Amino acid sequence: MTRVAVDALGGDNAPEAVILGALDAAAAGIEVTLYGTAGLDTHGLPLVETTEEIRMAEKPAEAVRAKPDSSLVAAVRAVADGDADAVVSAGNTGAMLAAGLLHLRRLPNVMRPAIAVPIPARRGPSVLLDAGANADARPDNLLQFAHMGAVFAEELLGIASPTLRLLSIGEEDEKGNQLALEANRLLRDENRLDFRGNVESRDLLRGAADVVVTDGFTGNIALKLLEGTIVELLDALRDEIEATPRGKLGGLLIRPAARRLRAKLDPDAYGGAYLLGLRGLAVVAHGRSGRRAIANAVRLAARGAEHRVVERLAERLPERVGV
Repeated sequence: MTRVAVDALGGDNAPEAVILGALDAAAAGIEVTLYGTAGLDTHGLPLVETTEEIRMAEKPAEAVRAKPDSSLVAAVRAVADGDADAVVSAGNTGAMLAAGLLHLRRLPNVMRPAIAVPIPARRGPSVLLDAGANADARPDNLLQFAHMGAVFAEELLGIASPTLRLLSIGEEDEKGNQLALEANRLLRDENRLDFRGNVESRDLLRGAADVVVTDGFTGNIALKLLEGTIVELLDALRDEIEATPRGKLGGLLIRPAARRLRAKLDPDAYGGAYLLGLRGLAVVAHGRSGRRAIANAVRLAARGAEHRVVERLAERLPERVGV
């Protein structure tokens, strides 16, 4: 049984939503252990008591060093100590990265870890990275992210020969800032990747490629814009349907299709993103995660552990990247 350590105090809706989501995941056969302060009602789930909490507004590296007994750091340390196969937190993303670098450490040859998030594209999920771990990046970082994303797509999404594109402001190779221009050149020269050129953000939900690469600043903005747009459009559609008697009648007819669409596009369907490039498996959940999102983030973590994502990256990155 896969063991997942969950930061019970991380996120805007913690601890209630985190505990309930963890409980749902545990019902599916995942061994979940919560990390948080004494006195939490865990509904029977095991609790490792901690005495500190890292809040969203705290400076990540300072908080991780100053609060070694925080729920977030203790949950990450559980993976490093072999007490868990993966860790999930909806808390401070920077602190997750800092704790991961401190306790899990980077895989050999990995320059920088990256956040890889599944995008619910129309033709099937694709992978966007980096989605927020590195606000500033170099062209060679993006090249390595591309290799990491390709391994992720092959091992976890089951795509035999994943296609790859670079997120930019135009499809032409000469479009973009200096980072995009230099990264494009490196990707063009890398014959071990199926690089198809640049892609614009408007094509992300169409399934522009199996892997889309960018820096963490751009990727995080693109991701949050997509998520916000999806949620607002689905909510607006529901409001319009319920606004009139005729709309309600029509809503009955399209309800099955609408539910399928919501299930496919809802960001909570994946629940979180993998922090790739570390020696242990870490999943970063949305700060606003509710019960369903947390449950899916724990399932995502368990699936990554079962597919040995970390081991696969360790095995295949050196031969792919040559750094």
